[in-house]
Amino acid sequence: MNSTRIRRSVLATSAAVVLPVALGIAAPAASADSSSEPFGPGCSSVPKEGTGGLDDMADDPVATAASNNAELSTLASAIKAAGLVDTLNDSKDITVFAPTNAAFEKIPKADLDALLADQDQLTKVLTYHVVGETITQKELADGNFKTLEGSNLTTSGSGDSFTVNDSAKIVCGGIPTGNATVELIDTVLMPE
Repeated sequence: MNSTRIRRSVLATSAAVVLPVALGIAAPAASADSSSEPFGPGCSSVPKEGTGGLDDMADDPVATAASNNAELSTLASAIKAAGLVDTLNDSKDITVFAPTNAAFEKIPKADLDALLADQDQLTKVLTYHVVGETITQKELADGNFKTLEGSNLTTSGSGDSFTVNDSAKIVCGGIPTGNATVELIDTVLMPE
């Protein structure tokens, strides 16, 4: 019985030391090619804890994580309308360029309503936002990636400032979920 208490104590002490280091509290900031540390000018507006926060998103698969994040409610509704929840949640090691609610608000309401009502077109648009591999911050500097929709998208930039297809800005990138890396973007991408 004493050995059980000792093991628990050692495990608890190890967790108390390892967890802050893993969160970057006691360790230096992650390197530029690490995908484990969110980056970008909009990350400060994403809560770290609580429902839909960065910590919460890391525990859930990507479609579920999006549905819990208030800034991604329009995207979550679109994913559900397209019937892509299971597809995205069951995929492994993907990168999702996730338009925020503000990105969807840039689309005229009539056009957005028409898109949401057309499941084939909606599926095409949404799968254009998904790349079937994990993309690191370093790879975003000058990237060309094939999407699940079948077309390519490009990324460029440096430091914490990246652009997708010369039109969408990554406002907060490198957000881990249970099965994906999420790059929050300020514009909905449209395939050719």
